[in-house]
Amino acid sequence: MSLRRQPAGALRAADTGRRVLLRGWIGRRRDLGELIFLTVRDRSGVVQVLFDRARSGEEPVLRAGDARPEDVVEIEGEVVPRGDAQVNRDIPTGEVEIVATRLEFLARAETPPFLPEDRTNATEELRLEHRYIDLRRPAMLKNFVLRDEIAFRVRRTLHEIGFLEVETPMLTKSTPEGARDYLVPSRVHPGKFYALPQSPQLFKQILMVSGFESYFQIARCFRDEDLRADRQPEFTQIDLEMSFATEEDIFSTVEAVLAAAFGAAGIDAPRPFPRLTYAESMKLYGTDRPDLRYGMPLSDLSASASGSAFVPFDGALAAGGAVRGLRVPGGAALSRKKLDDWTEIARSHGASGLVWAKRSGGESSSPAKKAMGDAALERVLAAAEIADGDLLLAVADRPSVAAAALAALRVAAAREIGAVDTSHAFCWVTEFPLFGLDQKNGSWFPMNHPFTSPREEDLSRLETEPGTILARAYDVVVNGEELGSGSIRIHRAEVQERVFRALGISEAEGRERFGFLLDALKYGAPPHGGIALGLDRICMIAAGASSLRDVIAFPKTTSGMCLMTGSPSTVADSQLRELAIAPVRLPES
Repeated sequence: MSLRRQPAGALRAADTGRRVLLRGWIGRRRDLGELIFLTVRDRSGVVQVLFDRARSGEEPVLRAGDARPEDVVEIEGEVVPRGDAQVNRDIPTGEVEIVATRLEFLARAETPPFLPEDRTNATEELRLEHRYIDLRRPAMLKNFVLRDEIAFRVRRTLHEIGFLEVETPMLTKSTPEGARDYLVPSRVHPGKFYALPQSPQLFKQILMVSGFESYFQIARCFRDEDLRADRQPEFTQIDLEMSFATEEDIFSTVEAVLAAAFGAAGIDAPRPFPRLTYAESMKLYGTDRPDLRYGMPLSDLSASASGSAFVPFDGALAAGGAVRGLRVPGGAALSRKKLDDWTEIARSHGASGLVWAKRSGGESSSPAKKAMGDAALERVLAAAEIADGDLLLAVADRPSVAAAALAALRVAAAREIGAVDTSHAFCWVTEFPLFGLDQKNGSWFPMNHPFTSPREEDLSRLETEPGTILARAYDVVVNGEELGSGSIRIHRAEVQERVFRALGISEAEGRERFGFLLDALKYGAPPHGGIALGLDRICMIAAGASSLRDVIAFPKTTSGMCLMTGSPSTVADSQLRELAIAPVRLPES
């Protein structure tokens, strides 16, 4: 009777005496002359295989002596216990090994550019170029096993509470969603283009108008924007929408989904999540994605700094700005170099500089002390509740700039003093402004997207005071990372058109870009709302990874390149002519 393949990583002491068939990759080889040891790896794990002339026979030993790392092999043998001194406690199969009686090479491997082991000196560029080898590393495989479990739990949770999974188109119409579209030329309609979806936003609203009531999709999305470690041009989101839903309905649904998702990694997500309004979050933490694992709230020092005779403070206040501060507990012991580094962080976020002051041994010190005088400095330190041993970081600038600089400094300082733990602190941020103001051209833009519903009580001011309108919008955050953003949507055509006008979208432009949505809203659209959760980011945080590239099978670099396939790449002129696109001749480099 032929043997069935045995997962290498599943063998245990209870399997002693069994004959097994393995198929997998060679890891390491140790050649001791009469004895040769190979490690064999497959998706389930790794096991040691012994080739012994007395028990294995001459031919298998000769073959084993020729084995190279990453050869693909088929091995037959018997499970035997290791001696007490040879047990490897670092691997689940460490109590046993296989005494091989047959070895066949299914594919031979050239020397790989790096070994697929967790501890590697290979650069990320080399790993991405040879991604098929990088993905063999146990840590990478573990990430994708976790990602699979997270996606399964999300689907199961949503199905159990009545959601329908519906796929929406990949080739769609270009609409403004906050970033540039990836465009796809149409061969059969020369000069016209599809756009790859930045999100299924309009389609999921149409599904609510269609009566589907509860929709979800694990959706591929595309945005042509500047990249970073936690951003990719193509990404996956958990998209959901609900008819007749209030914010509370959406919060409870999303909390259940996130509890299931993070539970796959053994991470607890206690419900209900704490809530802060946008105004509270900006006041306390300077950001709309606060890390609540530690305290260190910001303070407003404008009143105490007024009249200090310190030019940076007085100048900012005279210009309508603010003086805001951050207390760093125990920070008085930090070096001047560290304070210089933090000054650069403040400047990188637009601040003109950073003012620091501290108490140590009952004495107060600051580079600003001479200009301010003792009384003014003490007044500011008292307002910031600076105790002995503490450090004050202060920024005087436009309120938005001071908030951004201190938000970044709060994160850096918390890490420096060891205030950040390994827990996971979830929260909701609610009541965002409906519009933001573009300081360059004085126009309004949507803080979320143009289909977000204003609060009903604010509608009367939509045309006269757009900057005061609050949205029925919300973000869900963990440890300073935004996991998802959503809102209750506009479901009345006349309100949607008023919002378009406030955004400077003319009736003709609105009809051209969103006519199908406006038409749908006129035929009995239910109140509805939803959210888009970043699956890649959820997986990154759950896995404890530092980059989205560690949880996306074939990611792009920060310049948008796929190093493995060499994309984007040029195409033949004949392909361009079929699409009615003129070839572009780039200058010789």
